Amino acid sequence: MKAFYSDRFVLPLPDGHRFPMAKYRLLRERIARDLPDVALAEPPPATDGVLALAHTPDWIERLSLGRLSALEQRAIGFPWSEAMVERSRRSVGATIAACRAALQDGASVNLAGGTHHAGPDRGEGFCCLNDVAVAARLMQAERRATRVAIVDLDVHQGNGSAEILRNDPSVFTLSIHGARNFPFRNRCDGDLDVDLPDGTGDEAYLDALDLALAAMIERFAPDFLIYLAGADVYDGDRLGRLSLSVPGIAERDRRVFAFARERGLPVAVAMGGGYCPDIDRIVDIHFGTVVQAREHAAGGGARRGPPSPAA
Repeated sequence: MKAFYSDRFVLPLPDGHRFPMAKYRLLRERIARDLPDVALAEPPPATDGVLALAHTPDWIERLSLGRLSALEQRAIGFPWSEAMVERSRRSVGATIAACRAALQDGASVNLAGGTHHAGPDRGEGFCCLNDVAVAARLMQAERRATRVAIVDLDVHQGNGSAEILRNDPSVFTLSIHGARNFPFRNRCDGDLDVDLPDGTGDEAYLDALDLALAAMIERFAPDFLIYLAGADVYDGDRLGRLSLSVPGIAERDRRVFAFARERGLPVAVAMGGGYCPDIDRIVDIHFGTVVQAREHAAGGGARRGPPSPAA
């Protein structure tokens, strides 16, 4: 299996910033040490033309040149820098690369990504560019996939993805998230949103997941799946309000991959959020997702052949 990283392009954050930027490097290093059969690669940055599949040219230009208002910058939550833009482009590139690799191997992983709050003409919530929406559209443009399901299991609702894709019947957005959590503004409902109360634990969460996947497949027949595997559903996460255990999160992942395997779907994984003060716990959770993706690929996760890519 292939996994793609962009952690060489690290945002210079002020001391005490709550975003755990080091988790990406630590995850890559653990995979290199403990999963030597996973091929690690650095993707190219997404170009303006590719980003325009989901974002307005004005947003791409102003973000790239640092011409953002103070309000726009505050909404993103990162200070602007060339490194921020480069990392954002590389993160989109990593999800694109993971999608292409998943179509060959059954599964692949972006060791970052899941920037689902970025809308067509704005960024927010640590998200500048929407990697999953861009990748879904590009797989269709390249005729690698026809009907894409985005299963978003980050603790926060995927409002940016929903906004970009809301009039697109060829992409289905499923989001299971905390009801009383970000985004508090710019909320845009997707095709299927499941709001969970504070403190939801393993059993109730997994029941909701089973029901949501069953409801999605009744309404939509995907040939490709993009999975946002947020670690911020964990009980100890400081920006989440749910209460899943590490074994509960592992079972969440297992059920998503089982759902895909039963239907012969390739799966591209983006990691999504994770803000536990214990950064090693975040890495443990993400590492567990990579292990299950690797098993999905090794088991021949994609039985059906995808449409032929464009020449």
